[in-house]
Amino acid sequence: MNVDQSTFRAAILDPALATPDGLVDPAGRTAGKRFDVYRNNVVVSLSRALADAFPVIRKLLGENNFNILAGHFVRRHPPGSPLIALYGAALPDFLTTFAPVQNLGYLPDVARLELAMRQAYHAADATPIDPAALQALDPQHLPMARLSLAPAVRLVASDWPIVSIWRFNMADAPKPAMAAETALITRPAFDPELTRLSPAGGRFVATLASGRPLGDAVDAAARVDDGFDLAQTLGALLAGGAITSIRKE
Repeated sequence: MNVDQSTFRAAILDPALATPDGLVDPAGRTAGKRFDVYRNNVVVSLSRALADAFPVIRKLLGENNFNILAGHFVRRHPPGSPLIALYGAALPDFLTTFAPVQNLGYLPDVARLELAMRQAYHAADATPIDPAALQALDPQHLPMARLSLAPAVRLVASDWPIVSIWRFNMADAPKPAMAAETALITRPAFDPELTRLSPAGGRFVATLASGRPLGDAVDAAARVDDGFDLAQTLGALLAGGAITSIRKE
């Protein structure tokens, strides 16, 4: 007997549902126990994939609490792609509504940071400019120059110290101080690199990424903080191989 695939998928992720009709063991009996084992293995495998993808979230919650959260998540958000390496894109939004973690306001943004780092890892390659090309621009043309950013570049702006939280948990860095931070993710070689930007620096990079010229990006950053350090932020982009072309207009 054929098994309806939508019924099969639903039953895999919902332990309250009965074994689908048509699933039998070698003796022709309903394969309830075998299906339960299979169902459990699927949830465990997806939970492990989620744990590998979000190591800081796992560390912040602790192993047991993370496993409970993962069990709820994988049943509500089954994979939408055969590429398991990209599984978990819905986790940040899920964390905003999952009642047991509502007191941890920083958690969704930390998850967005971890997701962005994974996306950066899998993004297309790009050749960065020679930093001398930017330095060689006529100063009067700089405000109208448009800088294209590499596909791997990601920004995550937060009211929380998300970069400091990530480093505290992954790189033995000092305990985070409460301050808004923007995460800049670049990929100068094989692995993503994380840079902490101020909110003004984040606004500068976001404006460049939207296609606006350099002068507009500086103005946008200055509206956030008139002490914005342009040289430092441009230096982070160049060091991360984030700028791939300059268009002079």
